[in-house]
Amino acid sequence: MLDPEHHGRQRKDLAEALRDLRKASGLSGERLAKRCNMSQSKISRIETGRILPTVLDVELILSAFDGIPQEVERRLLELARAANVDYTAWRTYARLGLYHKQAELKALEESSSLIRHFLPAVPTGLLHVREYATATLTPAVRSAPARNVARVVQARLERQSILDDRSRRFVFLMTEQAIRWRRAGAEVMAAQALHMATLSEKPNVEMAIIPQGSAVPGTPMNIFVIYDERLVTVELFSGEVVLRDPQDINHHIELFDLFLSHALAGEAASIFLRERADEFMRELD
Repeated sequence: MLDPEHHGRQRKDLAEALRDLRKASGLSGERLAKRCNMSQSKISRIETGRILPTVLDVELILSAFDGIPQEVERRLLELARAANVDYTAWRTYARLGLYHKQAELKALEESSSLIRHFLPAVPTGLLHVREYATATLTPAVRSAPARNVARVVQARLERQSILDDRSRRFVFLMTEQAIRWRRAGAEVMAAQALHMATLSEKPNVEMAIIPQGSAVPGTPMNIFVIYDERLVTVELFSGEVVLRDPQDINHHIELFDLFLSHALAGEAASIFLRERADEFMRELD
């Protein structure tokens, strides 16, 4: 179970276990830091729970001790892996106000220099025109959490100004299905495709599209976003998972590169989007 309270306990348990292990070994924080090639202040922050150690950090710390039972080592590594995963349900965001989620995303984007979006189902909010954003944010099933759609749409559109910041690079990798999926009427779908084609002309924005006919040795299971090489967010029907473990991050970077290698990019992607916009518009004739 990955609720916030449980996740907080995991972090606390990990910090306490590592501190107790060091004390039982008779090592000072300074000596442990030297053995791990870490700073003493980092060891202190890990043991007090002020920072979350990565799985690699925990492996280094454990390797500094002699004679740790395999069962203890296994339990602490499992705890580290679990603590490096956050899960938040959409209903939790809804209770706080989904527009707050837009502020959280904006902060993540402003602290990153390279943001990579993998979008197998739907274009991300950074790419939406107002009408398309409204359609995607309007609850489709009764069990979906309630939200102030107009306020969230406005927050999403205001967040799009980050695309004008040339100090940041964005890569939006979509499947053809994500572009064709009918979340709105033909006129809105055409406007959305044309808008993405226009955005692809920005010097810091790369649009890439995997055509349906491509043979790809991988399955596009879910939306994910990679922020530099420090964290990955994974979107589910019920909520969002945040991954911080370097192994998880590297795995998603490899997946992204695999899918990107089978995608149209640059001018070819722009032409593809404009052709889809024309197709949608012909439906109105």
